[in-house]
Amino acid sequence: MNLVILHGRIARDPDVRTTPGGKKYCRFPVAVDRYTRKGEERKADFPSCTAWEKTADFIEQYFPKGKEILLHGRITTGSYEAQDGTKRYTTEVTVDRVEFCGSNGGNKSTTEEAAPPPPPDGNTVDDADIPF
Repeated sequence: MNLVILHGRIARDPDVRTTPGGKKYCRFPVAVDRYTRKGEERKADFPSCTAWEKTADFIEQYFPKGKEILLHGRITTGSYEAQDGTKRYTTEVTVDRVEFCGSNGGNKSTTEEAAPPPPPDGNTVDDADIPF
């Protein structure tokens, strides 16, 4: 099973582009802390991530550099020939779903509808008052 879950911070503003065929995508690195033993210096990895279409729109709108993110996706590998004729290999995370996390994130994601905000007067409805 090819499944990746990363929790970190956007390391650079997403680079948003459109393919010649009209599909929108964005690329961005995520700073992800490595697990370290107590007393060891903290280290981070910066996997390259790519998101497409609606997920790319969502990331572009809500995830600037430094924003904490939780993403779900899969490892994608590829290769290409460089200008000097050598073969280069790529590995990246293709993002399927993202979620806010952290102190001001809530639980909104690209695959779930967010709960409506509370009424402007601050009143909330008790679950027992809902008829269904």
